[in-house]
Amino acid sequence: MLEALIDGPALAPHREALVQRPRRWLVTGAAGFIGSNLVETLLSLDQHVVGLDNFATGHQRNLDEVVKAVGPERAGRFHFITGDIRDLRTCETAVAGADVVLHQAALGSVPRSIADPLTSHDTNVTGFLNMLDAARRAGVGRFVYAASSSTYGDEPNLPKREERIGNPLSPYAVTKLVNELYAAVYARSYGFKATGLRYFNVFGPRQDPHGPYAAVIPKWLDAMIAGEPITINGDGETSRDFCFVLNAVQANLLAALAPDEAQGEVFNVAVGHRTSLNRLFGLLRDGLGGHGFDYAADPVYAPFRAGDVRHSEAEIAKAASLIGYAPTHDIEAGLTAALPWYLGQAARQG
Repeated sequence: MLEALIDGPALAPHREALVQRPRRWLVTGAAGFIGSNLVETLLSLDQHVVGLDNFATGHQRNLDEVVKAVGPERAGRFHFITGDIRDLRTCETAVAGADVVLHQAALGSVPRSIADPLTSHDTNVTGFLNMLDAARRAGVGRFVYAASSSTYGDEPNLPKREERIGNPLSPYAVTKLVNELYAAVYARSYGFKATGLRYFNVFGPRQDPHGPYAAVIPKWLDAMIAGEPITINGDGETSRDFCFVLNAVQANLLAALAPDEAQGEVFNVAVGHRTSLNRLFGLLRDGLGGHGFDYAADPVYAPFRAGDVRHSEAEIAKAASLIGYAPTHDIEAGLTAALPWYLGQAARQG
């Protein structure tokens, strides 16, 4: 699975240069879903990687999987720091000597932010500013951060274009918008450019299916494998631009390696096609059927969730033009690649 990204045309122009001159990368949120996939990719490219995580939502098992995947020699290039981005001194320690920061640490989930806006703000805004300022003062060459499609808010037009946003619909969306505002101010005030990646519904291996704020794909797969009912909020025609995790990994690397003129921008990271929740349900049921799981139940429909947008679909032309982004997996290919991992997790827990 990872070979398709590393050997693919998007990273091909950079691969030899990376191997010839390894960089020191800091990945915040390294024990999380996207962060651990970034760590694995970077180590597979023989880079030096520092990981930072407080395990609020990440897991040691994700890092254990990375070490197993890359082998002991490459794992020797990885240094992990247990710490919280809300602590400025921790951030200063983590960025020391880093060439590139890939800032993934955050508290995700719209419902989580509605239930607890203060902690979401503290982590996503104060934590982000700590990392941004520590990186600036340390002279870090590239800073790439996880932005969010939630920033588009109530902007009704499709597809979503980077220059056109609406009013935020949740505290989480506010925190991600504030990140972009701080990044823009730091570029103007200090000449320190941070590049934002607006993720659209990323899914794939190591995405936690458990807990009240689990994302829809791992949550539904976990329930289907267990033979439990699936609840769809709304009429099922709500749609999302589901993006496989290796597309997000590719975007991070390309943004970090892009020329100076592409730094400081904000890019959509998605596939450019939307899928309804009803169709997603069918894809998951069919995918499991291909692995011998017969899930015959129909979904249960419940009221719409507060803070959710109705439809989301990205325009990805800007990322394609400025950093060479070319997603390798649509939703079908991503589910095909991810299903064995989810099934393996279910078997281990069963």
